Amino acid sequence: MDSVVETPDTAPVADLAQREAEYEKFVWDNLKRNYLGNYLHGMLGMTGFRLVNAPTFLPAYLHMISGSNGIVGLGLALQQVGGVISPIFGASRVEHRTTVMPAAMWMGGLARMAVLGIALSGWFLRGNALVTSILGFMLMFGIFMGAQRVVFSLLMAKVIPISRRGRLQAWRNATGSLIAAALAGAAGTYLIGPNLFGNGYGVTFILAFVLTSMGLWALQLLLKEPEPPTTRTHGRFRDRLREFPRLITEDRAYAWFLVVQMMSSSARIATPFYILYVGTSVHMTGTLLGALSFAFIGADALSNLVWGYLGDKTGFRLVLLFSLLAWAASTVLLIEVHAPWAIFLAFFGLGAGQAGYNMAAQTMILEFGARDDLPMRIAVSATAESITATLAPLLGGQVADLFGYNVVFGLSIGVLAAGLLLLLVAVKEPRTARLAAI
Repeated sequence: MDSVVETPDTAPVADLAQREAEYEKFVWDNLKRNYLGNYLHGMLGMTGFRLVNAPTFLPAYLHMISGSNGIVGLGLALQQVGGVISPIFGASRVEHRTTVMPAAMWMGGLARMAVLGIALSGWFLRGNALVTSILGFMLMFGIFMGAQRVVFSLLMAKVIPISRRGRLQAWRNATGSLIAAALAGAAGTYLIGPNLFGNGYGVTFILAFVLTSMGLWALQLLLKEPEPPTTRTHGRFRDRLREFPRLITEDRAYAWFLVVQMMSSSARIATPFYILYVGTSVHMTGTLLGALSFAFIGADALSNLVWGYLGDKTGFRLVLLFSLLAWAASTVLLIEVHAPWAIFLAFFGLGAGQAGYNMAAQTMILEFGARDDLPMRIAVSATAESITATLAPLLGGQVADLFGYNVVFGLSIGVLAAGLLLLLVAVKEPRTARLAAI
């Protein structure tokens, strides 16, 4: 047999191929352990963060202590402002590192401390000081949630093969949301209704802090992170900002996907006002608040099983399409039919639609472009999404005060319809293109 002579030109290629093979072998050898770690982290994180991010508890709490739609919109806007620049910062901190778990721990830990701050403020502050404190902690929450979004997405991309990501998210989101739905119903009835310990909302948010912290500890304990065959060189923050145009223009499908993301996040103009709108037509009680939270979060749980397996089978473009349809249709139902069953069904549909959008947006992004550009590509999407999600609730609060909730909901439906049209005509399934290139 003839021996293969390795030339200086072929040696680096052979070495890279070997490292790629070793990396792939590490991923599959440690898949069970890393799958469990990601599952527990996601399940407990979803459970806790759903209590904070559901369009019920925090908007209702802000409205109760401020009496202003504008403050409710400002709070959500500040949360989104935090996610505008922080994803870029998060990406610049990890894209050159062979391991990113240490950064994930402190970014995730600070996000959880913001939730604890929201919880404790209600016991120690009153009046304008309380409102200001809550708004400040919502900004802090947004900053570190934006940063951790990049890091944890990168971690999942490193340790979970593309063919397993949908089902992982399906089961972790489903079980986390089912637990959160049960907790939301119980919180409305037994914590917020009787104002437990003089601050039922605070008790609810402390529960969220404990659950999300447990998930972070589980990930730290279980995850075994591989060192990638290649990484980006460490660059300056402003140099990375200059690369944004290249990341967008070199892949037309990704560029249009980014526009769809921005349109869809603009639809959140209505999110903090769903529960306030219901309060204008029916008497709002702790039990009803818990029931609608249960519908929204429970739909998240059940629909994630469908979204995850559908995404693994067909790619996540179809998931994005169906989820935007469900989001728009449920908003129409909330406006047009005011019977209790219809309100419950609308919140169920809103939960399912937004769950599908979140899963599709966060997973499709992992399938565009080169692996070394992944941290910054995630950051570009997170930043663009956060910009529109910041402006939307600020505008929504003013529009709600001036023209009423129906106009706000109409604007939300309009941008969802525009996003759907663009998704149909301009965005190709990235998995199809990736498989064709192999």
